[in-house]
Amino acid sequence: MFNVVLVEPEIPPNTGNIGRLCLATGSTLHLVEPLGFEINDRQLQRAGLDYWKEVDVRIWASFSELRAAQAADAHYFFLTTKTKRPYFAERFKPGDFLVFGRETKGLPESLLQTNVERLLTIPMRSTRSLNLSTAVAIVLFEAVRQNATLNL
Repeated sequence: MFNVVLVEPEIPPNTGNIGRLCLATGSTLHLVEPLGFEINDRQLQRAGLDYWKEVDVRIWASFSELRAAQAADAHYFFLTTKTKRPYFAERFKPGDFLVFGRETKGLPESLLQTNVERLLTIPMRSTRSLNLSTAVAIVLFEAVRQNATLNL
């Protein structure tokens, strides 16, 4: 249904949990290297439970490689704390790419600077960021909600 992209994820349990979210929504999980763990990491698989083997996971050497492999008209949205545009202001369509950065630093500045019109944020008051799997859940399920006429 959607595409969740993790650019250089660092924490295996987050990626495992996000894998379960992708499976639950019929979404594809794209992992952009370098990864902060091995894909067969026990913590990753423990968080993904016995579902991990069913998750549609694709691994890319770089974000540009991922982008080059997609249709030219693919839509990408980049989640960051460095914008004021809330995620719920966007109208998501099946097939869209929801791009998240690594846990400690977020998305690379180069991606933010070249995609300014596609930056989205999760509005927050008293914290600078949320756990990555929580952030993915919020945005992914908003995209699913907007397209509720589709069967999961």
